[in-house]
Amino acid sequence: MTEPSQPTVNEMPPWWLSLPEDFYSQSDGTELDGESPLQVYGTAAVDRVLRTALGSAISASLLPKLLLRPQALADEQRFMDFYAGLAQQRDVNKVFIAPPDTQVKGEQLVRRGRWRKRVPTLQLSFDSPFEPLNPDMADSYLANKRNRRAQVQYWSHPDGPRRTLIFVHGVVASDYDFNSRFFSLPWFYQRGYDIALFTIPFHGERAERCSLFSGQGLFSHGFAQMTEGMLQSICDLRVLVDFLQRRGAPHIGISGLSLGGYLSALLAVVEPRLAFCIPNSPLVAPVDTIRSWQPTHTFMELIERRSGFSAMDLRRGMAIHSPLSYQPLLDPERVMIIGGAGDRFTPPRFVRLLHAHWPDSHLHWFPGNHVMHFGRKEYLQLMLEFMDSHCQGPPLPR
Repeated sequence: MTEPSQPTVNEMPPWWLSLPEDFYSQSDGTELDGESPLQVYGTAAVDRVLRTALGSAISASLLPKLLLRPQALADEQRFMDFYAGLAQQRDVNKVFIAPPDTQVKGEQLVRRGRWRKRVPTLQLSFDSPFEPLNPDMADSYLANKRNRRAQVQYWSHPDGPRRTLIFVHGVVASDYDFNSRFFSLPWFYQRGYDIALFTIPFHGERAERCSLFSGQGLFSHGFAQMTEGMLQSICDLRVLVDFLQRRGAPHIGISGLSLGGYLSALLAVVEPRLAFCIPNSPLVAPVDTIRSWQPTHTFMELIERRSGFSAMDLRRGMAIHSPLSYQPLLDPERVMIIGGAGDRFTPPRFVRLLHAHWPDSHLHWFPGNHVMHFGRKEYLQLMLEFMDSHCQGPPLPR
């Protein structure tokens, strides 16, 4: 007798209905809690302080839009209903439109790596072909002119192109030098990988000049703009994959931290051409995540009291860009998920949600939080071995 096949994502109840309403407040735990309690619980306490600072910045950015302008909140509800209707269909091709051929410009930069030799570096840029999915968002979203020019820093080898690691930064932390140091990207370069550091919409050079911090524009115009920003990220990442393939990269993979981990996982449910995907501390369910923060939890309660627009309504609308909402296109054997046992920005229960979405994916815990990665040397070595194992033989179909 043949064993019954596992149900696909589209055959199961949608996660935004089956996930408990109080999931944001449930307890966490990993096998490292008993092995490294000081590192896990000590770093968790640090995370709670740091996430309050980020939560305050996000709430302050959303406040003028959603609490001081009643019409804007009514529009937000209407927009979330629009996205929820598309999420319910779970048709990835209706949500993530394949980008057209796009011309990518490369400007040569002089960069001296810490390894004391010149690294051929291009600052790639292109006009994002993204068109907002919600037509009612088109004018306001596209009015952010700096955001319409995508930015990528690309390190290549003189004898390239080589197998390529796309790296996606976390929210706010868009600085190229910071990310290259924190994730030892020069070390991966020395081991034969070209590196492409992608800039998320509204961050870095894509931020409007009046932004108070990198990434503020992602939050300052409400949850609908945040939603379109996630969709634009995937559109622009696919343009980058197209460019790298045209250039001749034999294998292309992706990794990222936090929001970058979220986008890495999301690209893997959209894009079958990836050789590997390594989400690090991925966000996965943004609404439930920020409900465990302060003052964002209080802010969302205020919105519900004033309008009846609940966190569950918001979860349903923002599910349109969650990797949990779609059947993955990438083989789970090509996915390695990394999580911090003391992480309280994206706690372990959220990391497990993504692991359950790819049941045969690899899962690695380190004894640290969102920004203090104890055991980083170990997981970087595991990443390299994982990447090498999936960058052998012929490339994936173009």
